Amino acid sequence: MTGIYEFSATTLQGETKKLSDFRGEVLLIVNTASKCGFTPQYEGLEKLYENLHGLGFEVLGFPCNQFGKQEPGTASDIGVFCQKNYGVSFPMFAKIDVNGEAAHPLYAFLKREKPGILGTRDIKWNFTKFLVDRAGAVVARFAPATKPQAIESRIRALL
Repeated sequence: MTGIYEFSATTLQGETKKLSDFRGEVLLIVNTASKCGFTPQYEGLEKLYENLHGLGFEVLGFPCNQFGKQEPGTASDIGVFCQKNYGVSFPMFAKIDVNGEAAHPLYAFLKREKPGILGTRDIKWNFTKFLVDRAGAVVARFAPATKPQAIESRIRALL
């Protein structure tokens, strides 16, 4: 069976990053967008990262342009936006698809491991969140409207 650590992704800087580099960490994996009603969640994600990173927690942001074309920018545009507006310091990756035939293999895995409501697999919108424990198991999926601070206790329980 494929596990979370078998995947890699391209960073905003164009470098390949293996998810195995995060082995032993609690992960919150989020598909993001810069022009979405949920975009202010970057602030909450950054706060979680700042508060819990030293305890073994990582937020991994994956920009996606599949929902209302709300992430139209280049990798550089995305990086500048996230830093300037929200002070994002957690790892951000290059834009990917999360649904369809071109979906990144990581997202195909996440959706298979933790389907949504009524067993649906597709990501419904930006800022869907997947929580992964230190062993690499996908333990929870959260809807876009779920604010980062609302899941802090779940994260802390895994730390």
